[in-house]
Amino acid sequence: MSLERPVSPNPYDLLPAVPAVSVTSDDVTDGQPLKDDQVADAGNTSPQLAWEPVPDAQSYTVTCFDPDAPTPSGFWHWVLVDLPADVTSLDAGAGAEGASLPGGAFMCRNDGGAKAFMGAAPPAGDQVHRYYFAVHAVKEPTLGVDSDASPAVVSFNLAFKTAARGYVHGTYQH
Repeated sequence: MSLERPVSPNPYDLLPAVPAVSVTSDDVTDGQPLKDDQVADAGNTSPQLAWEPVPDAQSYTVTCFDPDAPTPSGFWHWVLVDLPADVTSLDAGAGAEGASLPGGAFMCRNDGGAKAFMGAAPPAGDQVHRYYFAVHAVKEPTLGVDSDASPAVVSFNLAFKTAARGYVHGTYQH
């Protein structure tokens, strides 16, 4: 049985336009396959990420979203909220469950149920999936959610509080 579906649009093209943030990674090359340790069954290690400072940012939120999951709502792999404005990079593994995070930063549950980064895990035989590692510069010191907020609620708040946004995306096919 083939799981081929039309390719979902870039989810960030569907949101209100905001200035771009340059996001780079030692671990993710834009549009290329993810490293093995960024896959669910081989490590669940969040990648190193860095971004240019945004003058209007009072905090940052970092997310990983797969719009190609076989669901109407995609799949959230990582939601890291309330990074202090002076933080402009994350080391590989910063998304580990229970990781020490700067300031008042915290992780919300991903769609797998953990407050951590969940590596790529598309269904076997499915099409290539894209994993968008996005950095959202937030106009307020906190996003106004707690760690029990769903990724959809975080995303809803970001739609109104984002000063700038950028991303790098990797791919994976099982």
